[in-house]
Amino acid sequence: MPSLSKIALTAAAFAAPAFGAGAAGVSTRYWDCCKPSCAWTGKADVSAPVNTCDANNNPLSSPDTKSGCDGGSAYTCGNFSPWQVSDSLSYGFAATALSGGTESSWCCACYQITFTSTAVSGKTMIVQSTNTGGDLGSNHFDLLMPGGGVGIFDGCTPQFGGLAGAQYGGISSVSQCDSFPTFLQDGCKWRFNWFENADNPALTFERVQCPSALTDISGCKRNDDASYPLPSVAGTDSSSKSSAVASSSSTAAGASSSAAASSAASSAVASSAASSSAAAAPSSEAGQQTQSQQPSSTQGSGNTSAESAPTSAAGVSSSSSAALPSTSKEAGKCKRSNKAKRHLHQHLHH
Repeated sequence: MPSLSKIALTAAAFAAPAFGAGAAGVSTRYWDCCKPSCAWTGKADVSAPVNTCDANNNPLSSPDTKSGCDGGSAYTCGNFSPWQVSDSLSYGFAATALSGGTESSWCCACYQITFTSTAVSGKTMIVQSTNTGGDLGSNHFDLLMPGGGVGIFDGCTPQFGGLAGAQYGGISSVSQCDSFPTFLQDGCKWRFNWFENADNPALTFERVQCPSALTDISGCKRNDDASYPLPSVAGTDSSSKSSAVASSSSTAAGASSSAAASSAASSAVASSAASSSAAAAPSSEAGQQTQSQQPSSTQGSGNTSAESAPTSAAGVSSSSSAALPSTSKEAGKCKRSNKAKRHLHQHLHH
């Protein structure tokens, strides 16, 4: 017989508002490193709580590990960074606050969002909700992206010494991503590439079934997921991070192979010319050596992510990505756009 809490969560899920295509919403950004609210047990009717990692970005097995934002050792895993699927589609995660709902209705739910303003207007993201916002009623998606600003609660400092950028809005240039732990750099650069450094774009959204590419990372799937429509955008079944990386590597390998073939052909021509020259001039000096260029070495910054523990029942942890920074060249400084409100978006870590 199901427990009363299980019945209550199921009832809450069915009572939640069903957002159809075209519901209007707003977005901000953040990355506070804290354990997400949906990583605790009993938050919603789901297969399992959201995955968390320790300070070294290693997966934790217990959902009861205290948040790093409260002196514990559970943090947001590095693979929760957003990634590009195509020129018009990306996947990622978000903290949400949706009108008429609670975290029991949106924890681990997926939403297809279409941006309607700024440079990314017309682009689409599919995001899974892994955290909860305190400003309910605003249809607010706080997009999780490294370098987006920690907001009120900073778990990045205890995890690996902190991240560059302003508390609200985060970093202001893509070059600052290079100072991040290696496992966060691609997600950080995504903001300046696919996302075009958009300043809190407006959006429309609808609830959809979660692609396996997202649930494979979060480890969480809602038990009502199948009752929602599939995403209406193409490529949602095989858009995993690994396949995206493989595709990128394949492209790079192809270019490298082509360059190598071209180089080999050039060498053959040069060798033939040298033979002709040698035959024509037998008195030329022998034993000439050619110098080869040494490959330049690149240094990678290997950093870790720390464990975090649950916050106290009374503790409300909030972090937000208020308005995006201006294009100031000074590292770590950012100004909020006059058009964008400063969202002190509360994230519940208990």
